[in-house]
Amino acid sequence: MNIGLWVAAGLLALLYLAVGFVKLTRSRERLRASMGWVEDFPVLVVRLIGLAEIAGALGLVLPLATDVQPWLTPTAATCLAVLQALAITVHVRRRELAQLWVNVLLLLAAAFVAVGRFAGW
Repeated sequence: MNIGLWVAAGLLALLYLAVGFVKLTRSRERLRASMGWVEDFPVLVVRLIGLAEIAGALGLVLPLATDVQPWLTPTAATCLAVLQALAITVHVRRRELAQLWVNVLLLLAAAFVAVGRFAGW
């Protein structure tokens, strides 16, 4: 189970690092082309979401890997699951249902890591 949790956390971390970096660095216009939801939020909120994703990605791996405050790993996974639940809400309200399965998959993966690490697996 430990290997599965590390794989899930590592893949999530890579994805959230990449997507968070994109949200922090791209212009609103460039983001709008692939993420239509950004038009509903101020650019500061989009940047903060990107920052939260990067912090969550680091929190998925670093605390447990360094054995410094390892409780932060399941906490970061829980926060990312909440972030995905909020993203699902936004996409449903905007009727962007075609790619909703991606958000659901990310929520489930983050929940898997959170439950597994809180349980001590």
